Amino acid sequence: MITRRSFLTTTIIGASLALLPAGLSAALAQGAPIGSLSVVFSPTVREGWGDNVVVVRSELERTLANILGPGFQRGAGNRLVVSVNSLWLASSAGGNGGGGGRRHGDGGGSDSDYLESTVTLYDRAGRTIQSWPIRSTENASSVLWTLPDASERRLAALARNNAWWIKHYLG
Repeated sequence: MITRRSFLTTTIIGASLALLPAGLSAALAQGAPIGSLSVVFSPTVREGWGDNVVVVRSELERTLANILGPGFQRGAGNRLVVSVNSLWLASSAGGNGGGGGRRHGDGGGSDSDYLESTVTLYDRAGRTIQSWPIRSTENASSVLWTLPDASERRLAALARNNAWWIKHYLG
């Protein structure tokens, strides 16, 4: 016979298990938390974006550290490397009658900024556990273009988007 007390206890335990942190992910199932994060840029991205890569790097590292929570413990466990291969900010928002913001080879205009990266998770011995290609996009018209820091805001938004996709793939 189920008593009211056992029913409540079972319900509370079930709810608690459902609310376990997402830190118990596939990456952690490999035996160790993520102990280091690094963001590297392809030579073309470094050359093309110069000092702006600092914005992307710092936002990616900060956002990943925050959203991984207890799954990120500096100095212990697996290593996560984000290789930024391509970075593009649309040249104008709104109607692209003149092709502004067009990504080469996409067959049309685009109002989207995008960041393409490859995320690789390594174990302590340096062996690849898993790797994922990620393409993050953000609507370029979501930032007021007349702001003096519009480009930095757009780059930071792309980095945050990429970080959340990385979290998604980690489990």
